[in-house]
Amino acid sequence: MQFPLMPSQMLNLLLAQWQCSNLGPSPYPTTTPTTSEWIKPLAVAGGRLPFNIRQQQQPQTQSTPTPTALAPLLDRDFPDPSIIYDVDAQTGIGTYYAFATASSGRNIQAASAASPSGPWTYIDGDGEILPSPGNWTLSSSPGSFSSGGGNTWAPDVHFLRPNHYIMYYSGQLAGNNSAYHCIGAATSNSVLGPYTAMDEPIACPLSRGGAIDPSGFVDEETGRRYLLYKIDGNSLGNGGECNNGVAPYRPTPIILQQVNQDDGVSLIGDPVEILDRLQEEDGPLVEAPSLVRVLTSPSNSDDEDDDDDDDGERKAIYVLFYSSHCWMTDLYRVNYATAENVTGPYRRAGDGRPLIWTGSGGFNLTAPGGATGWSTDHGRGRLVFHADCEMGRCLFEMGFEVRIDGGSGNVSVVATGTN
Repeated sequence: MQFPLMPSQMLNLLLAQWQCSNLGPSPYPTTTPTTSEWIKPLAVAGGRLPFNIRQQQQPQTQSTPTPTALAPLLDRDFPDPSIIYDVDAQTGIGTYYAFATASSGRNIQAASAASPSGPWTYIDGDGEILPSPGNWTLSSSPGSFSSGGGNTWAPDVHFLRPNHYIMYYSGQLAGNNSAYHCIGAATSNSVLGPYTAMDEPIACPLSRGGAIDPSGFVDEETGRRYLLYKIDGNSLGNGGECNNGVAPYRPTPIILQQVNQDDGVSLIGDPVEILDRLQEEDGPLVEAPSLVRVLTSPSNSDDEDDDDDDDGERKAIYVLFYSSHCWMTDLYRVNYATAENVTGPYRRAGDGRPLIWTGSGGFNLTAPGGATGWSTDHGRGRLVFHADCEMGRCLFEMGFEVRIDGGSGNVSVVATGTN
């Protein structure tokens, strides 16, 4: 998620794309690039492009695909999805709700389903879920999609206590700082709102580029509540891929900040940087963090001598899902890092392989990213995420499994499709 392109930038990009298609040989390689040979995209500031104007870059093939193609769960643009399971106090019936970045003329989008795998129903009522992202944003009045609410990104809703919900989101700043986003929070007595925004952002490191992609997390072991987000360093970049493809490169670290477990916004202690971009592996950025605590058991071990049962001590693993590379390219993907403590240190995948990438596993996905995860049982969990589709970036869902090597103790996470 990056800044909207100015009209002049959009025109330049269209002209460059036309040149590549019609006036000479393609600037892209005819063979699959290696990690160190990833292509430098067109040198424009990061922005939201029409999806028929994307650079068709393919990452290195890393495994033999299995035919398990996934289909969109909603036939509409629904980027940066998050998910919450909410039980109606009156009926006792539980419902999954997904929330997504502004689109379709709405500041915040939402959909509902009885199961994460669907069918999903888009919620298209008369009222806005977040009528205004707050006076500190470009938007200062209800129904303000066209005047700034349209740049409200990556909402994440959490239950605090009965009749109290909190929504984190990225809001575009008003005034002279409109090139930046910061993290906002809004509260409601209903999961579907309407939400009332706080008067000020809760995380706004302007000197480092602002902040985007908030994600809440409660550590079941301690009961502590945390907020994760990305410092948007590429907003201060020097151009190129997502505005951070030209040296000197800017850091885009993922931050873990403890917050008050009752209100979800009062900061406790100092923020902790738990992961940052590596140029060779991540390109211009890492973003879209989602933290999951998974309890493994002996049946999750790769050791053939382990009995396939649930006896023995379970081990808690913290899995940090995140996206890397530029969302406008086919190199965008979902990665993971793991730790034994919530504050880290977080270890990236030992083989350097992403969890989900363009063409991986036969899932038939292009540019998957913006994932939100949750644990289910015995080392397993689910993800909702977006990937390219005809409508923009559509909602998808799949499973994952945490595996521990019985010899080395190394942790890996594998995508398990719809199983």
